[in-house]
Amino acid sequence: MPLALLALAVGAFGIGTTEFVIMGLLPEVAGAYGVSIPLAGWLVTGYALGVVIGAPLMTALGARVPRRTVLAVLMGLFVAGNLLSALAPAFWVMLTGRVVASLAHGAFFGIGAVVAADLVDPRRKAGAIALMFTGLTAANVVGVPLGTYVGQAVSWRLTFVLVAAVGVIGLLGVVRLVPDVPRPEGVRLRDELAAFRNVQVLLAMAMTVLGFGGVFASITYIAPMATEVTGFGDASVTWLLVLFGTGMVIGNLVGGRLADRALMPVLYGSLGGLALVLALFAVAAQYRAVAAVAVALIGAFGFATVPPLQKRVLDQAAGAPTLASAVNIGAFNLGNAIAAWLGGLVIAAGFGYTAPNWVGAALAASALAVAVLSRRLEPRAAAPSRIVAGAGGAAAGAEAPAVAGDGRPGI
Repeated sequence: MPLALLALAVGAFGIGTTEFVIMGLLPEVAGAYGVSIPLAGWLVTGYALGVVIGAPLMTALGARVPRRTVLAVLMGLFVAGNLLSALAPAFWVMLTGRVVASLAHGAFFGIGAVVAADLVDPRRKAGAIALMFTGLTAANVVGVPLGTYVGQAVSWRLTFVLVAAVGVIGLLGVVRLVPDVPRPEGVRLRDELAAFRNVQVLLAMAMTVLGFGGVFASITYIAPMATEVTGFGDASVTWLLVLFGTGMVIGNLVGGRLADRALMPVLYGSLGGLALVLALFAVAAQYRAVAAVAVALIGAFGFATVPPLQKRVLDQAAGAPTLASAVNIGAFNLGNAIAAWLGGLVIAAGFGYTAPNWVGAALAASALAVAVLSRRLEPRAAAPSRIVAGAGGAAAGAEAPAVAGDGRPGI
């Protein structure tokens, strides 16, 4: 794998850390500014909304700019937003810094996924995308726990300074290691927008919203679920999140490798597995061993969907994939926001802290249904068959007529 993927992974590590670390620092930030926890929660909500809006906006603004330049500018924006958060004298200034940093999120992952896929052999595209996203998953194993510890033990402002420093390293890596590949000639914003007329692109994004929403319906409420239902102590929540992050790393890498061989079967297996694990967690959350394993598997199955979903969008939007790729990153965050809201609704309705797991299971099962529908809507003969040469057989690589499912020649 090219070293350029390492630069993209470092940038992803910084972005993943700043996205999730704020959740563990809300009490400290709220106390510093004298605001309530619900108001401080806008630092999470504002970031998520900034990703949804920023993904298409920043991608469109960079439509005529070489991709390395766009990635470098996005990392510069990320650094500026985190420094503004670290130095903010008032709450609204910090909220502004969070939104500024979030504007880089969707476009960086969207454009970065296109660049990563272009750097390798076509048969290894999903693996390359997974390697870049390893930075995001590693952030949940290392960056978020470490940033939370620094923020609680020293200062939350130092946490954001350190995140900005990671962004500087990512920026330098992009400038030095990512090849200066110009954007494809003749691809205009109108061409990028045309990809959204492809029903398969829209179905892939629906899978993203529903499938990853299934993950966050549960994980958003893991702290009260673990302490009030399972009986873990407050300190154990950090280790549960480390288990979740470890599962994310493993699922992301395995999903990326397998998706290069059989993309749709990987989606079927990961989405079906996610639905089953969430349902199991809902009925057996009171058992500590079950809870620990379930949290790890939610991360694994959830992130096993990321490389194949991103690759499917790139494949279906071939020729003008950049905007579609970036918008799909926004779809992940849209799913997070919707699922967290739905999970809160069922808790507020009195169904208990395990109820969000049922919401997540329903969302994951819905994503699986969309995946099956997407496959059924594909042309029956999507690609020519290949016949391997044998004794007296056809020449290697020769194209054979497509065959329909009932044995008759296809169209």
